[in-house]
Amino acid sequence: MNILEQIIARKKEEVALQKALVAESVLKQMPFYKAPALSMASYLTMPGKTGIIAEFKRKSPSKGIINNNATVEAVTAGYAAHGASGLSVLTDTDFFGGFLQDLTAATVHETPILRKDFMIDPYQIIEAKAHGAEVILLIAACLSPLQVRELASVAKDTGLEVLLEIHTQAELDHLCDSIDMVGINNRNLKTFEVDLAHSIALAKMLPAHLPKIAESGISDVATIIELKKEGFDGFLMGEKFMKTVDPAAAFAAFVAELKKRENEN
Repeated sequence: MNILEQIIARKKEEVALQKALVAESVLKQMPFYKAPALSMASYLTMPGKTGIIAEFKRKSPSKGIINNNATVEAVTAGYAAHGASGLSVLTDTDFFGGFLQDLTAATVHETPILRKDFMIDPYQIIEAKAHGAEVILLIAACLSPLQVRELASVAKDTGLEVLLEIHTQAELDHLCDSIDMVGINNRNLKTFEVDLAHSIALAKMLPAHLPKIAESGISDVATIIELKKEGFDGFLMGEKFMKTVDPAAAFAAFVAELKKRENEN
């Protein structure tokens, strides 16, 4: 069993437990559930924004502990203040050290929030909206095309945007009308190897109207500039900043360098 299969097996147990603890009807009474949601698709190209979806992540299966000291509040405040187009918040506990409450902690910045998790059940979508998320992630590698269509439809009915993550040409058949953005994971979820050239080739096969987001393995300004030239609208980054003592300051410095390089070009 590879790491993705392990995560999904554990996620099924986790969702079953949460359903027993908190009914959907309770989630739907929470304040955020009825609140209007910001559009991350719009924020990607909004003037004054960077196109970067900046991530808060404490640990990962491949790297172990990344940052156990930084707080959601401080990091996401710094990201938002320096032009992040979105905030990606990990909510998986066992493998990434995240919590649903991390979503709520990040809601004060007027920046769209992505619930970064392994979504396999409509219940998780209701959970996401109830805790302040505005976007959900659907990972093609662990869902069938039918599951993507069903979950994306629930998300749209709930008032959330949908980011579909793919990393192979075969996963293009997971696209459907309810998808708002497509993320191409530069890192193979089964081997964790990074290949930007593969992602660029895959991006050219996507419908022109869908915003394209590069995910994982982005660590320098030159890569973002190259990917923009190849038609990418957004860039999901987290480890680059989270592995520093002050992720917010690291993001601010990165954005300053990006703006300088773009002005030079």
